[in-house]
Amino acid sequence: QVQLVESGGGLVQAGGSLRLSCAASGSIFEINAMGWYRQTPGKQRELVARIMSNGNTNNADSVKGRFTISRDNAKNTVYLQMNSLKPEDTAVYYCNAWIRSSIHGQLFDYWGQGTQVTVSS
Repeated sequence: QVQLVESGGGLVQAGGSLRLSCAASGSIFEINAMGWYRQTPGKQRELVARIMSNGNTNNADSVKGRFTISRDNAKNTVYLQMNSLKPEDTAVYYCNAWIRSSIHGQLFDYWGQGTQVTVSS
């Protein structure tokens, strides 16, 4: 089994910063893409940022210049540094990773449980 455990959400004032972390554990052979998505009530989950195993990244236009995604392959962990936060960044943030199992060798899409980020104006 594989688990993604997120941490770092919370309440912050507009203009502030938060750092989200997501650690993968379990029967992992390799991790391909890792990323962060967010969702607000009544809306579809949307991509915030994604990082490939080679370090290439892509960010949503709404967060470019403010959010930075990074990963530590030795720790199977992905981070999201969020600066200059705005009230419209308020959402539940979900970690996502494409992981190849060390047991059966198949590549699957895993999700974390979600962490709430609230930005007050």
